[in-house]
Amino acid sequence: MGSVCNGCGLPTDLCVCQELAKEETRIVVRFEKRRFNKPTTIIEGLATKKADAERIVKNLKTKLACGGAAKEGYLLLQGDHRDVLKSHLVQLGYNESSIEIQ
Repeated sequence: MGSVCNGCGLPTDLCVCQELAKEETRIVVRFEKRRFNKPTTIIEGLATKKADAERIVKNLKTKLACGGAAKEGYLLLQGDHRDVLKSHLVQLGYNESSIEIQ
């Protein structure tokens, strides 16, 4: 017999906890000028695990052709990507109504 998820009670291969967490997440995308007046896009509220955050930031860096990093609690992307970031986050499976652009 397979293992059972503690969150939803389904077998781990049918677990929907991660998909539900994506739909309930509130994501804030904001622009900030950092050190030496460099433009930076900050994404808060995305991933809870370090491995997930690194996978997401790697995917976004590839799509947006920029540098970036996964810090504790937020992601940094070099440059101003607020206008195209929402569509990329929707492609990753996040709910469009939960993404707030500032």
